[in-house]
Amino acid sequence: MEKLKVGIIGATGMVGQRFITLLYNPPYFEIAALVAGPRSAGKKYAEAVDGRWKMKTPCPDEILNMQVISSDEVELVGSMVDFVFCAVSMSKDETKALEERYAKAEIPVVSNNS
Repeated sequence: MEKLKVGIIGATGMVGQRFITLLYNPPYFEIAALVAGPRSAGKKYAEAVDGRWKMKTPCPDEILNMQVISSDEVELVGSMVDFVFCAVSMSKDETKALEERYAKAEIPVVSNNS
């Protein structure tokens, strides 16, 4: 069975980190894109979360070596994934606007937000 390629928006935050631990290497999903804000964009995930990894289990090396993509790169992310999980820590209006940009680009969004 082919795995579904997923992206995690807000990958550097605590909820995004939890998504990584849950989605890494299960039979149905492959983490294909780690997405975050401008401060982390362009960095290797290891650099973006340096000193901020909060999970008890260590981050997999494969994930640590992935490059973080800016949340503004909607089309790029869409070309890499089947859908995204959204785990951002933003205001409700900002979160809604971000999720709508992905949805309008026909990228299914699974939201962790209210």
